[in-house]
Amino acid sequence: MSEATTRITSQEFQKYAAAANNAIIDLSRAVAASSLDPELQQLVKLRASQINGCAFCTQLHLNESRHMGLAAPKLDLLAVWREAGVFSAREKAALAWTELLTRLSEHHVSDEDYAAVSVHFSPSELAWLSAAVAVINTWNRIAAPFQYAPPIPRHPIQQAVNEHASEPVSAS
Repeated sequence: MSEATTRITSQEFQKYAAAANNAIIDLSRAVAASSLDPELQQLVKLRASQINGCAFCTQLHLNESRHMGLAAPKLDLLAVWREAGVFSAREKAALAWTELLTRLSEHHVSDEDYAAVSVHFSPSELAWLSAAVAVINTWNRIAAPFQYAPPIPRHPIQQAVNEHASEPVSAS
């Protein structure tokens, strides 16, 4: 068994591959500014990050989604969206498209797949949806292999519990 090797941090990636990092940020901003619904963008980012096993991106987009006020059942049941009964037909189409593009090496995107998503998205929206899937997959392929630490929020209640647990116990 080999010893653990220190991996590149996000700050080091930004330094070593500044032009690539900036290009991905620019693409992320373009997608964010598109006509694609911001909540739908978050669902797409989360689902692709779950599939790709990217802890950093999954936690980051959970944090953002909660801050935006996305419905908790959608966040809780995203991994099982087909059976959950809480997603709209448009959201289901976007999630199916996300899975197809994220797992592109496993299958061909059929004419039926394209027709199914096209019922719910105009050509322009489908272009932006595809760009959204592409950019999160790009981020996942950087953050996951370098194992960026997930941005776990410090909840005030948990923080108080942790602080209380570290206090010395007084004898009465």
